[in-house]
Amino acid sequence: MNLTYKHTRWACNLGIICQACNNNLPPLLFIIFQGIYGISYERLGRLILINFVTQLIVDVLAARYADRIGHRAIMVSAEALSAAGLVIIAASTLLPFPIYGVLAVGVVVSAIGGGLLEVMVSRVTDALPADEDKKASNMALLHSFYCWGQVAVVAISTVLLLVFGQSRWQLLPLIWTALPLFTLFLFAKAPFAPLADADKSSGSGMISLLKTPLFWAAMIMMMCSGASEITVSQWSSLFAEKGLGLVKVWGDLAGPCMFAVMMGIGRTFFGIWGTKLNLRIYIAASAALAVVSYLIISFSSVPALSLAGCALCGLAVSVMWPGTLSLGASKFRSGGTAMFGIFAMCGDIGCAAGPWLAGFAAESSSGGGIWARIGAALFTGTGIELRTGIFLGTLFPILMLATVPMFRAKYANKKVYGALADDKENEGDKYAE
Repeated sequence: MNLTYKHTRWACNLGIICQACNNNLPPLLFIIFQGIYGISYERLGRLILINFVTQLIVDVLAARYADRIGHRAIMVSAEALSAAGLVIIAASTLLPFPIYGVLAVGVVVSAIGGGLLEVMVSRVTDALPADEDKKASNMALLHSFYCWGQVAVVAISTVLLLVFGQSRWQLLPLIWTALPLFTLFLFAKAPFAPLADADKSSGSGMISLLKTPLFWAAMIMMMCSGASEITVSQWSSLFAEKGLGLVKVWGDLAGPCMFAVMMGIGRTFFGIWGTKLNLRIYIAASAALAVVSYLIISFSSVPALSLAGCALCGLAVSVMWPGTLSLGASKFRSGGTAMFGIFAMCGDIGCAAGPWLAGFAAESSSGGGIWARIGAALFTGTGIELRTGIFLGTLFPILMLATVPMFRAKYANKKVYGALADDKENEGDKYAE
């Protein structure tokens, strides 16, 4: 069977869907883990923290060693680990060990696969033949598959839980292992385009990147992108049931599913029309909309309005991650795998910190202390704990909104920030002005 670059692009798209499965399947089971096994908010949040801290560590290692190991070997290994992690999660109730510990091990194994995918899928896609002005759009389209994968994971898993019953939740991760195993076959056979090495002569290695102020701004934006997206994504299912009093099937469909649908629509829109948009202003407007959506989710006492806030948040955060990647890539053309690895690492810092801080605030607000006083002062009715946690997450889109102006053309140029900017500066400024 002769495969082409078209199959490579589809393998990358499926790889992003596998990552969506790794990240979003466990949170769908949080209400089961809490109800049947008595796992607290903080320990559930810790599973999210474990997931993204593991991905963060893998991002760093991949940035340093991926070019030496070989990109095909990494992609195949990533899919194998993703499948293995899902199997371990499914086996957590069968093994003679504490369930939470086995769940954590399964999350770590799948997170290693997810971390490798996160770095390399963007890198491989960016190397595929395409017109320069379509690079940002292709990146957004790639990341839109994360959203559609999340929609599929939520919708299919919700239906399967309804059919099998919550007591048979272990069947879900086993069924989803088919996806990474099929994608493993594609990555094993599909051709890879040559990946440009980082231009060490121009000082674009990892250390030189970290000496560049504009690169730090991009790192902060990646962190805020991850936190803004994942905080609502990971907690919306439990919030819909505990905070809004919805039945799980409707809570999942109206919460994380609609969040993912709107995020997918936003990324698809940008993928098709992104070349006609001012990316810096678009990201700033998205961050402002994310602030509004967080406040709606936190403060609204009307369930329908809170769920609308979840959907609005999906639209708001849709361009943050791929948009920041595109802004960075337009300014640091020779950054290579190190650049994508550092960006992924920063995104995962946000993905780990945002949901865990929300879970910590939620758990703390149920007792005494400052978070309990904050929750009591700001919120009334049901779900005060989770409302308090989500309210804390508003800090991340606010920080992103404050950082975006650094990419204005009069600041983001190589005279100020060094030789890492593209020599053909006008090519990068198409997105940054």
